[in-house]
Amino acid sequence: MKITRLAVTAYVFALLIIILDQLTKAWIISGLSLQEVGRIPVFPPILNFSWVENTGVSFGLFGGGEARWGLAIFSIVVSAGLAWWATQSNRRLLITAIGFVMGGALGNVIDRIRFGYVVDFIDFSGTGVFPWVFNVADSAITIGVVLLIIDSLISDKPVKVGAAPEKS
Repeated sequence: MKITRLAVTAYVFALLIIILDQLTKAWIISGLSLQEVGRIPVFPPILNFSWVENTGVSFGLFGGGEARWGLAIFSIVVSAGLAWWATQSNRRLLITAIGFVMGGALGNVIDRIRFGYVVDFIDFSGTGVFPWVFNVADSAITIGVVLLIIDSLISDKPVKVGAAPEKS
């Protein structure tokens, strides 16, 4: 398997997302001591930092902690598949999307392995529109999925799985 320059770009995006995610979580845990405080108003009532230990997946689905290792393994397998897909891709938007989703998934896996839950803290529930609390990794996954959708809509030719990627 040949790792193209574009694939390396996806891996760099993933690494940057992981670093940003873990740095913000370290700041929230240690620097702000949010775990002890519980909630810090940032721009009340719109934005708060709130401590949430998410044992499930997006929006708390499959919570309770029983699925910790299954979710971690699933995320690692998906990330490996995305890493392979990056070697097959020749579209920059797709590469960016892959990197964002991969980085977000692995950022949350680190939490699952370390803590048994994902640290969520960005809280826009004061808006009355978005009641969930999330983190940088979740944001990256969401942005990556939106980019995947946009890429699929604007792509003028389908990607042939297993075909050699075109030079860019």
